[in-house]
Amino acid sequence: MQNPGEATPLFAVEGVSVRFGGVRALEDVSLEVAPHEVLGVIGPNGAGKTTLFNVVCGFVSPAEGELRLRGEPIHDLRPHQLAGHGIARTLQGLGLFERMTVLDNVMVGADRLARAGFVRGLLGLGHRDDARLAAKAREVLGELGIASYAARYPGSLPYPIRKKVALARALVAEPELLLLDEPASGLSAEEMSELGEIITGLTERTAVMLVEHHMDLVMSVCHRITVLDFGRVIAAGTPDQIRNDPAVLAAYLGDQVEHDDLDAEVHAMVSTSSTTDGEEA
Repeated sequence: MQNPGEATPLFAVEGVSVRFGGVRALEDVSLEVAPHEVLGVIGPNGAGKTTLFNVVCGFVSPAEGELRLRGEPIHDLRPHQLAGHGIARTLQGLGLFERMTVLDNVMVGADRLARAGFVRGLLGLGHRDDARLAAKAREVLGELGIASYAARYPGSLPYPIRKKVALARALVAEPELLLLDEPASGLSAEEMSELGEIITGLTERTAVMLVEHHMDLVMSVCHRITVLDFGRVIAAGTPDQIRNDPAVLAAYLGDQVEHDDLDAEVHAMVSTSSTTDGEEA
């Protein structure tokens, strides 16, 4: 079977640079995501991962470079326009509506599938497609094992369940590209293992771009990995290639270490750094 990374790119970042004042947060960053591929983006704190994610999500405009989806430029799109082009995202903040049920939260994500749009329907501005959207939302909730929470409100749910609700809201739109920002944050080892299985299963329907601190999750689910350091791409390749790349070791650990020590030392370092909420600008 062909490696997804060898297929024609679904999504591409081409020579993207971002400046905040006189500081270059990203410099000439390029990467590609193939259909049905999981691409991981990793790097030490301050490497530019969050900035890159915000560029891809439309929150930050690049000073240079382009974003392309199926070969067409999309770097001028605003965040709310991404869903209409087949891109969905989850954010660290989750962004759930606390006064709406879980089911309604997920139905909001299906807006692009509705003839009038679910959000516009809530305002009485067109046909709501309620039954169809609700059925689709319940289907996705069931796939993630949280259908029993459909009538609950997000504020009453444990954090791991809330994260699944946010994921369901992204998946219900049937995206071609799913952007995941730190999906493992706040999860136990068992919950992280379940998340890995979910992400692996998603490749049957969508490509995934994953920004994540937890190295063990990244290494287990990603077909390819791009490594950032000080806003630049310093390495790109398969998990095995990244695991043994001297530039990656130096970026994470500040010095050369024996390859046999990589898994233990990098995992310990990343686990420690991921306990802090903040990252780079």
